[in-house]
Amino acid sequence: MSSENIIRRATFNPKVCTYWILSFTIVLTVIVVGIPFLLLWIPLSLYFTKRYLDRMECILTERDLKVNKGLFVRVEKTIPLEKITDMGMVQGPLMRYFGIHRLSVETAGQSLEGSLVSLTGIVDVEDFREAVLNQRDRIRDKPGPSVSPPEQSVQGDSGLLRDISATLVRIEKLLEKQD
Repeated sequence: MSSENIIRRATFNPKVCTYWILSFTIVLTVIVVGIPFLLLWIPLSLYFTKRYLDRMECILTERDLKVNKGLFVRVEKTIPLEKITDMGMVQGPLMRYFGIHRLSVETAGQSLEGSLVSLTGIVDVEDFREAVLNQRDRIRDKPGPSVSPPEQSVQGDSGLLRDISATLVRIEKLLEKQD
């Protein structure tokens, strides 16, 4: 992927294929109209879920979390660790039966509801999650280079704050006119 040092590479539990197949099979069975599709669904899903799982990849590097997945439409995402705000784990009853979790990655500045990336079936998901969060904290704790001397920064900040204040006043006036 890149020359950056790889800290950890996620591996995926093969039971996730069975989980995906069984989940959709239950849905097809519950909606009675879907029962005839089971004859087509089961053989196709056995083939495609295995191929999909083989193409899933999640790599933790020193500065990023790199995720590649997809069968027909390939999705490649590089998430800077300093942007990660939370990594949630979900385990429903069927997932609990198979011993798998869904790991969701949420970031600062995310515009949509839900997670930016969701990965199902990572082996030792708790350890992988902990490794990502620890690496994120290491990056955040490193002191960055100072951009400007403090006296210039204070002068620039006060001018910037005046500009922001004036903009907010203009926005408030526009909102009052609309009401």
